Amino acid sequence: HNLGFMVVDHLARKANSSWLRGKEKARVLELSIRSKPVLLMKPMTYMNLSGQAVLPLTRRLNLDPSSMIVVHDDLDLDEGKIRIKQGGGDGGHKGIRSIADSLRFNDFRRLRIGIGRPRRGISPEEYVLTPYEADECEMVEDLVERASDAVELIVSKGVAKAQNFLHSK
Repeated sequence: HNLGFMVVDHLARKANSSWLRGKEKARVLELSIRSKPVLLMKPMTYMNLSGQAVLPLTRRLNLDPSSMIVVHDDLDLDEGKIRIKQGGGDGGHKGIRSIADSLRFNDFRRLRIGIGRPRRGISPEEYVLTPYEADECEMVEDLVERASDAVELIVSKGVAKAQNFLHSK
């Protein structure tokens, strides 16, 4: 599915910006969200190895991991739900685990996008690697738009206000 990439790509399009190949195993993009400078990043590693792309970039640019927002799919959330989380465990998400292990820090912000559980007989790995069907496009576009709005809200208002707004809906 990779809704995380879809969300940051959407933010890039809204800013009329293009991705650059970073020195690390990532694509990067600097833009402004509500007058605040933001660096978007897409790891070009396997999802389970995302920390191998995140760590070198945070070191080279001297970035504070607590200011990161990791946008990711979440099997444990119903499809279409969006939740903001500050820190905590990885919930079995290997990409989150890789980032936390690489940084030796897990108190970064997460924007969790619910994709629900696969139907019986389909493995979680197969499920998350399967592209969305054509009849799901409208739902996916809406979800990406809402998740992009949530990122903008976190950047402009902070986690607590964004959580209050998003989670009260």
